[in-house]
Amino acid sequence: MADASFAALMIREEATGPDRVRVVSLGPADLMEGEVEVEVAWSSLNYKDALAVTGGGRILRHSPLVGGIDAAGRVVASASAEFPVGAEVIVTGCGLGEFHHGGFAGRIRVPADWVVPMPEGMDAEQAMLLGTAGFTAAMAVSRFELNRQDPSAGPILVTGASGGVGCLTVNILASRGFEVVALSGKPALSDWLKSLGAAEVLDRAAMPLGKRPLESARWAGAVDLVGGELLSSLVRSIRPWGNVVSIGLAGGADLHTTVMPFILRGVSILGLSSARCPRDWRLALWERLASDLRPPKLSEVHTGTVGLNELMDVSLRMLAGRTHGRILVRPC
Repeated sequence: MADASFAALMIREEATGPDRVRVVSLGPADLMEGEVEVEVAWSSLNYKDALAVTGGGRILRHSPLVGGIDAAGRVVASASAEFPVGAEVIVTGCGLGEFHHGGFAGRIRVPADWVVPMPEGMDAEQAMLLGTAGFTAAMAVSRFELNRQDPSAGPILVTGASGGVGCLTVNILASRGFEVVALSGKPALSDWLKSLGAAEVLDRAAMPLGKRPLESARWAGAVDLVGGELLSSLVRSIRPWGNVVSIGLAGGADLHTTVMPFILRGVSILGLSSARCPRDWRLALWERLASDLRPPKLSEVHTGTVGLNELMDVSLRMLAGRTHGRILVRPC
């Protein structure tokens, strides 16, 4: 190619403020090792990305590093028979934007076993409206299925419901017949959450946090993106044989509970790690995100599109709780 240079958002872990990130021009020689090189059409901004960009959390395992844990686009060079030149593909997690140059760039080069073929009926933009957030929501629903969570058991509480994972979880669960109650610290978004399928929206500030070993069994299950004291209280409020999928820790990493919910009600806490999901499950879930787990209101969760130069500002707004839904990133 005559000109194979591309823009990338380089992050320096040791720096703070405006010096932490810089849009730079890179070439193929700057890419990391891997069998598949992808021209990135779209990426997306996740909470983890915002932490990496701003330095709000220890995300990077290598510095300097191109950020972005999501990418979707077209293969432009390949040493893998599975992914020929021209194939449309998705890469999420697996170390992208943590220890390997990520999706906030015009190109990435990654190991072939990180790459997912674009499912039929999905394009790169739709794939990144989902991204790690949608994949995580699909994993949560799958964990429910595997542990026999049924819509007939009663309402499911989704905490942190206005964020990317939360709003997609609300939409997917509602589309599968669950009664979904959304918990959010942004009451102004109640109508939006109800349009995605929430039967009720509760204000997080008014949510009682019980302290007893067992509280009234209010919820059939929950998907929790907050952690900390809220998760501890939720576990004590789940109906017999219900499940709590634990995803986030914005409210803290500690979990204070007793064995009572587990041995008297059969409650289960189900964990997941989207970045370290086994490949066979990853492939199957992306296929399901294009079929039975496809959020019917996917376009309605799209709340913004930004370029590389805008990522610091929007990341700060995300960490301050001043964004919602899914934000697409156009790296070129």
